Amino acid sequence: MIYIDQQIEDFDLNEALATVSQQRRDHALRYRQERDQQLSLGAYRLLQRALSVEYGITDPPVFDYDSHGKPLLTDYPHIFFNMSHCREAVACIVDSSPVGIDVESLDSYDEELVSAVMNKEEQQQIASSPDPCIAFLRLWTMKESFLKMTSEGISSDMREVLNSPLVRNGKYHFHTTVYPHFVCTVCRSYN
Repeated sequence: MIYIDQQIEDFDLNEALATVSQQRRDHALRYRQERDQQLSLGAYRLLQRALSVEYGITDPPVFDYDSHGKPLLTDYPHIFFNMSHCREAVACIVDSSPVGIDVESLDSYDEELVSAVMNKEEQQQIASSPDPCIAFLRLWTMKESFLKMTSEGISSDMREVLNSPLVRNGKYHFHTTVYPHFVCTVCRSYN
């Protein structure tokens, strides 16, 4: 199930800090800006809500990390999740199989970034789109959600992420939603 919250400032930071694991508290407080702390806690609180609603788990989740740094639920290895945030929203997804989610703000279109992270075919799709910014973010969030799901991270060649034989052969499904101020994509694996 996908959870999205656009009311990021609607909680007291100190109260929120008291409701999360010490591990997440330490993580959130590493950020210098209060807004970044809110985003970190907001995504985690969505995970708490999702685990409560979907699985009846009420204890604050604690993470282990795989060899690439992807968080896993220490006490519930059969539950897969992913979190993301941007300036306008936080997002979380929980599932019984690997998943990835990415949210990105609708920002101004940057041609230099497009040429750095998109292959020629993707650049043509973006250039011919009626809204290049949305076309770019749709592809970018697809790439990010895939890499987060597989725990590869953005160290991969971003231009070729969607050309992977696994993606081309339909092993993964992407669902993108365009909101007024951000784009959200979920990547799921077909087992």
